[in-house]
Amino acid sequence: MKNKKNIWIKEIASSVQSNKNFNTISGESLEPLYFPEKLDKEFDDKLGFPGQYPFTRGVHANMYRGKMWTMRQFSGFGSAKETNKRFKYLLSQGQTGLSVAFDMPTLMGYDADHELSEGEVGKCGVSISSLKDMEVLFDDIDLEKVSVSQTINGPSIILLAFYIVVAQKQGISLDKLRGTLQNDILKEYIAQKEWIYPPKQSMKIITDMISYCAQNLPQYNTISISGYHIREAGSTAAQELAFTLGNGFAYIDHAISAGMDVDDFAPRLSFFFNAHQDFFEEISKYRAARRIWAKRLKNKYKAKNPKSWKLRFHTQTAGCTLTAQQPENNITRTSLQALSAVLGGTQSLHTNSMDETLALPSEKAAEIALRTQQIIAYETGIPNVVDPLGGSWYVEELTDKLEEKANFYFDEVEKIGGVIEAIERGYFQNEIAKASEKFQREVDSLERVIVGVNKYQKENEEIEIPILEIGSETEIEQKKRLKDLKINRNNNKVQVSLENLSIASKNGDNLFPYIIECTKVYCTLGEMVETMKEVFGDWQENAII
Repeated sequence: MKNKKNIWIKEIASSVQSNKNFNTISGESLEPLYFPEKLDKEFDDKLGFPGQYPFTRGVHANMYRGKMWTMRQFSGFGSAKETNKRFKYLLSQGQTGLSVAFDMPTLMGYDADHELSEGEVGKCGVSISSLKDMEVLFDDIDLEKVSVSQTINGPSIILLAFYIVVAQKQGISLDKLRGTLQNDILKEYIAQKEWIYPPKQSMKIITDMISYCAQNLPQYNTISISGYHIREAGSTAAQELAFTLGNGFAYIDHAISAGMDVDDFAPRLSFFFNAHQDFFEEISKYRAARRIWAKRLKNKYKAKNPKSWKLRFHTQTAGCTLTAQQPENNITRTSLQALSAVLGGTQSLHTNSMDETLALPSEKAAEIALRTQQIIAYETGIPNVVDPLGGSWYVEELTDKLEEKANFYFDEVEKIGGVIEAIERGYFQNEIAKASEKFQREVDSLERVIVGVNKYQKENEEIEIPILEIGSETEIEQKKRLKDLKINRNNNKVQVSLENLSIASKNGDNLFPYIIECTKVYCTLGEMVETMKEVFGDWQENAII
């Protein structure tokens, strides 16, 4: 135990931000970490020191004393040109990472000119139909200097290829690229419902990407395994924790079955959690997640690299808790949720804007959301101490309870036959539906108060905040650009590349090199998706009643 303490002391000494004052506002000096005088076996097994197994207290020895979390704002609307302007504005205001929101046609693998895209182009995110759009999206943004997260799932292999080729055109070596691809298809079947191919074929595509990135993009997070959408669908904190980590274990199982060594890819898996409304439960959820992951990777999967044991995660404040009524109240909700994420040890954070129940965020609302993070980071003193709530009887009890409940769900899924079998039987969907229905009953009966919604309402309320509107001209212009692209590209090369992709899909080859080939000759997103869909088919889930 003494040796572990000495290791921690040595690590923090080498990772402190220079010229940083870690005292309180009143000038009281602070220790970087607080722990009991007696360091017994229970402390070592459950808590330990930050940066050390089981990582309950954080994945880094010094946490925010060494480096502040990455501040991201989920941004994307209209055309690539419009979103590029928003990216540059946010970066100028102190944002330290970009997070791309795509529109619904892109998420579902349709080009802007597809009949099912009509009326949706650019509405809930940026419209990206080809490499040409991605070039515009990151025009004059140095991808070597900024970390980029992409929220994309079904067609993620294609959007990552677009991103890689743009970086190559900028002259950037792939080993310098930093960022995260959401790419968590299992949670789509469980909660968000934006899949393209059947589960087994989707898992094959993901293992292809894990293999490629492990060899070529050492700083890139191949998957952001996402509990966020599970929680937004109505799950409890324990369900979000268990179903998310369970999906993570399923990706590991498939990658190992494909012949990969766990330590070759596990260090680049990351997570994406929801920061919901119950302040202490959320903090405990993050701490339990780190401990569960570390135990499984070390003991079950026999990972030897300590980086494989570390659960690193991004957090977004809970969109489902925002209200259209009295939208300014959402600033307070978001502030408290962001605070729980920081106290829980997040590595990256997005704060929702107050107007997101009404429209995509206006520039002013996005600025307020970013300032919320900056105030927590630089005015509260919270980052000065690592895991300041560690040792709280309440927090430690909640952490233990959430771990116990998660283990219960792991056992249930294993009895069913695994994650994919549980998806096909509707197990996850049914559990979430029951939790969501219970929560709504409590709101309807006033057992649970939502300020401004079921209590403290305002009669004849008028919304006075500015709303961002996306006009029809975005769709018209995007369709024209796509038409021009198809006329001016080398369509013979396009046809050959798509045929090669089809053959590779049938043969079970790693698809990534073929997607890259298609990207470089300006095949569109929709053309590649349809080529693979002809081989893989699509999928319909069983109805849950």
